[in-house]
Amino acid sequence: MTENLWPVAQQTVAATLSWWIARHVIHHHQPVFAPITTLVALNTARGGRGTNAVRFVAGVVAGVLVAEAAVALLGPGYPTIALAVFLAILAALVVGGERVTMAQAAVSAVIAVGTGIQAGSNRVVDALLGAGVALVFSQLLFPAHPLALLRRAESGTLADLAEALALTVRAVDGGDAGQREWTWEHLRAAYARLAELGEARADAGTAARRSPVWWGRREPVERESRYAAGLDLLGASCLTLTRTVLALDPGRRADFTPAVAELSRTLRSLAAAPGDHAVRQRAAERALGAAALAPALADGEAAETAAAATGVTMVVLDVLAFVGVPADEARAAVRARTTRVRVGAPPTLRWTSAPRLGGGSRRGA
Repeated sequence: MTENLWPVAQQTVAATLSWWIARHVIHHHQPVFAPITTLVALNTARGGRGTNAVRFVAGVVAGVLVAEAAVALLGPGYPTIALAVFLAILAALVVGGERVTMAQAAVSAVIAVGTGIQAGSNRVVDALLGAGVALVFSQLLFPAHPLALLRRAESGTLADLAEALALTVRAVDGGDAGQREWTWEHLRAAYARLAELGEARADAGTAARRSPVWWGRREPVERESRYAAGLDLLGASCLTLTRTVLALDPGRRADFTPAVAELSRTLRSLAAAPGDHAVRQRAAERALGAAALAPALADGEAAETAAAATGVTMVVLDVLAFVGVPADEARAAVRARTTRVRVGAPPTLRWTSAPRLGGGSRRGA
């Protein structure tokens, strides 16, 4: 709740400013659409607000232009509205097909045909004004911090994967009864998080490219984004580990419980501060310790047991890749059953090294 107050305050001030400019600078008698544009543009995930503003304006312009063409061709009337809406949505599809663009194109076409072309032209002016205010707030005054976007998404993903492995341990400890009560629905949140992580990576990249505050300092963001991309592999490895362990005979499942439980605790500790060097170092050591807890395979061991052991190894290697351990060093440490491995410092990106554009707080927009 508290973390949402700052974005709400920004939207409130920005919308009020849009209204004031439309009323007292441009002298609109009904300056409604300018603050609406600002609110819609800013009412999205941090890092995507500038893009949202551009998409909104593109939809409005497309809708008004199509409406003018439809009125010139057919004159006012129901067929004109139908044609204008149809063509406006098609035009929005051509320029990107985002839902906000399509919706604004259709709405603008209806307004332009239904209330007159002048109303449509005023809406374009309002959209440009509202989007301009949103861009100033989101890109100059309160730009999103790209690494903060990534780290929040990483934390949520790691926490859910930790819970997924904890559920696996509880299912094993519960025996056949635990197996019956456990379902794949329990893992849905963990893998839904991976989609959100992909969106966060895209938003972080957009923020780094388009906000003047971060121009020329994209390397740390790109490096952390590559680490975050490895969580997709970690998610797949956790799923494989869960499937292979639960497929074992009851007597053999319990042999893997210590390793799976330790991996769950490792991911949970890493989720608490994924950008902290010391936390990453401890997570790497704990993951290697979990690999040592997996039972050794005897000659002629069943394929199912070998698959479960491989699942443990894959989770460990993916954890090490996320915290920045080179692949060859990670594999060597697993083979040697050692916890001695060195984790490099995670990427950093500080506000203080950027020029102070526009003044004000540097809390992410």
